[in-house]
Amino acid sequence: MRWENLTDSDHARATDPALFGAEAVTTRTFDAPEFRGITFHEVRARSILNRVPGASRMPFEWTVNPYRGCTHACVYCFARKTHSYLDLDTGLGFDSQIVVKVNAPELLRRQLASRRWQGEHVAMGTNVDCYQRAEGRYRLMPGIITALTERANPFSILTKGTLILRDLDLLTRAAEVTDVGISVSVGFMDADLWRTVEPGTPAPERRLDVVRTLTGHGIGCGVLMAPVIPFLGDDPGRLRATVRAIAAAGATSVTPLVLHLRPGAREWFMTWLARHHPHLVRRYERLYAEGAYAPRWYQRRVTRQVHELAREYGIGPARPGMPRRIAPPPPARSPAPTEPVQLSLI
Repeated sequence: MRWENLTDSDHARATDPALFGAEAVTTRTFDAPEFRGITFHEVRARSILNRVPGASRMPFEWTVNPYRGCTHACVYCFARKTHSYLDLDTGLGFDSQIVVKVNAPELLRRQLASRRWQGEHVAMGTNVDCYQRAEGRYRLMPGIITALTERANPFSILTKGTLILRDLDLLTRAAEVTDVGISVSVGFMDADLWRTVEPGTPAPERRLDVVRTLTGHGIGCGVLMAPVIPFLGDDPGRLRATVRAIAAAGATSVTPLVLHLRPGAREWFMTWLARHHPHLVRRYERLYAEGAYAPRWYQRRVTRQVHELAREYGIGPARPGMPRRIAPPPPARSPAPTEPVQLSLI
């Protein structure tokens, strides 16, 4: 995949695969503290509905990703490899060179209206976070949610961002006409680990405030307990503290996911590990010797521990078909009469 495939211009990069200087790309920086050191590349995408490859482990078939690259800067992010498809760096470049598909809402509205579209479930936040800091400036998600709502098209959102609460009213309206699933990612509660491994994200406590707020407004919200980081976040005490906090926030479910290290993410994570926890490098090399995923026995052990804790605290894992819709409002009550009323049998 090359840069020109993201644009709707036939002139874009027909022969030159380099990123900068294309007519179809507008590059911007913003003089604001939250965007210091970040470059935004605005493109007009050709397509916004992406079909997930059949061999994928994902439980959904279609995604919408209005951004590429992510200022959350999670050192383990599996999506880092996708930046190399644009000849961009998968390390600091992934954290600071953000591609923005500025026409995402209008393009989605057009694609949803196509006769070929069958109204399948659309997942968002599955590659990079659609509520990362850039969304505060570009405001693409309100138009995307509105387009899906207009078609009563089911969708789900996974996020680490508290910015989703800005769109609470839109999500509430969407849940009145279609199935809406919201999940927040919280893999651990350890503040020191958070500051180094997820430096651009809101604190875990703030993310659980999102769960609490959504639940308080009648929108069921699950927690993807991801990633569970081996030897740093997987001991029984840390697992218990995380599940207890998730339960206290009112999450409808908790689903653990052990850290996986795909190419692109693996190199960046191992560099971070050597700098912050050099004594763990050899243990990781052994644990992930067979590939991107930890051994099945290890995954099963973590999953069993989390599920046992979840049952103890009154929540459980997410299951296919679990309700994610807002509860219907109770029927309106007739106002109490102010004067005596003569009852009638007819």
